[in-house]
Amino acid sequence: MSKRFFQNKTAVFTTLIVLVVALIGILAPVIAPNDPYETNIINKFAGYSMEYPLGTDQLGRCVLSRMIYGIRPTLGLAALTMVGTIGIGAVLGIMAGYFRGIVEEVIMRIVDVMLSFPSQIMVFAVVALLGVSVQNVIIANVFIKWAWYARMIRTGVMQYRDKNFVQFSCCVGMPERFILFRHLLPSITSDLAVLASLDIGWAIINISTLSFLGLGVQAPTPEWGAMLNEAKEVLTSNPTQMIAPGVAIVALVCCFNLMGDALRDVLDPKEVK
Repeated sequence: MSKRFFQNKTAVFTTLIVLVVALIGILAPVIAPNDPYETNIINKFAGYSMEYPLGTDQLGRCVLSRMIYGIRPTLGLAALTMVGTIGIGAVLGIMAGYFRGIVEEVIMRIVDVMLSFPSQIMVFAVVALLGVSVQNVIIANVFIKWAWYARMIRTGVMQYRDKNFVQFSCCVGMPERFILFRHLLPSITSDLAVLASLDIGWAIINISTLSFLGLGVQAPTPEWGAMLNEAKEVLTSNPTQMIAPGVAIVALVCCFNLMGDALRDVLDPKEVK
């Protein structure tokens, strides 16, 4: 499997980009050339220079430094969202796919109800109900996405529940938690990895959208969507301020989508020779 991964140039290249971006975010205090919160009105809208490689914003803050610090909430919140959705979706999806009967009916009817509502409307409703904060943004995104994962994971579990290794464990009296977490969960791990890598781009866009609308990360915290929100206020006087965060969001989302497609090819058992 590792050999096939390194043979897939897209998988290697996109994975390296994601790791480098994450590392830059972690080392932001060391890498950032300036304090992202330091304002200097006299120096607002400064052009590109050695001191300010991407110029300054409407408050004279270093755009590059804010971009580097913005990796943490942009990528970090998306990762937390995916952990929450996969965690809830995996538990309920495995239960529905393995136990069947009344357990499956109850879980899947709840899933049907959740999926019947438009996702963005549900996000706005949850944030409006709980209030504007970073924690509520994560809760809202997990609340609307777990059902989709539960349905996908249930389908995967149903493909393995009648396999010989699962039936043998049942015959010898192995506890159900052993079958669920030692047999079924590892069997769908590759599917989860592909789904997560494909869907984390959605999480980045959703979190950035909420921040852009003023419902997510709040100023002065640097976050790419919030930076776009600030840039639109000075669109006529300094339109180039939107370029850096806009391009960064598009590039990172495209990178995750390409990585998901590549991982799907790498982990596809039909491709194993």
